[in-house]
Amino acid sequence: MSLRTKYILFVVIIHAALAGLAFQFRETNLPLFFGTEVLLLITAAISVQLYRGFVRPLNLIASGTEAIRDRDFTMKFLPVGQPEMDQLIDTYNHMIDELRQERVSQQEKNYLLERLINASPAGILLLTFDGTIEAVNPAAERYLQQPAAALQGQTPAVLPGAWGSTLAVLEPGQPRVVQLSGVQTYRASTSHFLDRGFTRYFILIEELTQDLIRQEKQAYEKLIRMMSHEINNSIGAVNSILQSFHYYAPQLRDEDRADFTEALEVSVNRSTHLANFIANFANLVRLPPPTPRPTDVHELLKSTCRLLQVQSEKRGIKWHWELAPGPLFVPLDGQQLEQALLNICKNALEAIGENGNVWVRTTAQPPTLVIENDGPGISSEAQTRLFTPFFSTKRDGQGIGLTLVRDILLQHGFAFSLATAPDTGRTAFTIGLTGGTVRVSA
Repeated sequence: MSLRTKYILFVVIIHAALAGLAFQFRETNLPLFFGTEVLLLITAAISVQLYRGFVRPLNLIASGTEAIRDRDFTMKFLPVGQPEMDQLIDTYNHMIDELRQERVSQQEKNYLLERLINASPAGILLLTFDGTIEAVNPAAERYLQQPAAALQGQTPAVLPGAWGSTLAVLEPGQPRVVQLSGVQTYRASTSHFLDRGFTRYFILIEELTQDLIRQEKQAYEKLIRMMSHEINNSIGAVNSILQSFHYYAPQLRDEDRADFTEALEVSVNRSTHLANFIANFANLVRLPPPTPRPTDVHELLKSTCRLLQVQSEKRGIKWHWELAPGPLFVPLDGQQLEQALLNICKNALEAIGENGNVWVRTTAQPPTLVIENDGPGISSEAQTRLFTPFFSTKRDGQGIGLTLVRDILLQHGFAFSLATAPDTGRTAFTIGLTGGTVRVSA
């Protein structure tokens, strides 16, 4: 039973008793009867005033608690002229002001934190109490190459490729490095925060690719330039001396002249080969920034094919074309991309060997290029080192072909991947011809 009901019931009982008493005095004692009636009226008026004094505070308290329950911190009350009630109203209004200010401050902080997380270049995975992914920022979507809707509800351990195996064993204070196809390198770390008194974890993913490539180039650039300068100077002088020795060939006996001439030619050829070898490394570190212009990718592909046509025919390699209708114009540096395509196609022919196939496919939306071959696939050991400078799977390889391709595509901001499909066994080099954030898939 509510306090209001109890009060009304009490007042009714008291006044009923007074009315009954006055009725008894009506015939026996008229002065007392009239006195009792006056008392009844006075107590009724007092009861009404007391009721109003009780009910109004109760209504205010009910309205205030309802507003707090609905998180409406804008409702405030005016003083009613009762000292006790005015004190309560003043306390309530002060509390509402503080709650409103705290709520506004909290909303501003949350909004700022949300904007910072979304704009952060580092990928952030927010986990639930059960360890599943609850929220993902745009950077993490790019790094993992999956939309947030597909990631939510999963555990980090089930993510594809090297991500799952690395994030599954991630411990606080022990960051781990994730490397994809020997190009993209990331550092993953985890930490925790308190949410309603319980511990929740989040994963931070930072991209190290550009910094590592920059440090890598700084490490070997000066060495290669110094070696190139010294070797080219020496080879020029040595070749000049060797060419001068041809003057003495007629003076030799006939039986010695052929060996002498052959030895000179072998020496000159080897010196020239060494000069070209060093020049290739020098060109790698002197790669200029691209000058993008609208270029037809289909024409670049056809010119590359013409350069390799004779070699392909001799080895029985067939080219299959699946190009998007019409020209495919993309803003790029035609000379640099042609060099990259030539290296990619030569690697495909060398991987095939004899009597194989090369597929060339393009799409317009989005602009994409795929060069695929049916040669032996890439081993798992070589997969993570494909684009590492000076690494090669060939016996006489220099290890700069894919490095040059890597640098050209990275400078254009093109996403790319080189991998063997487990279902078909074909090895495909895929290039996304849309400039922007550098992304390289495994």
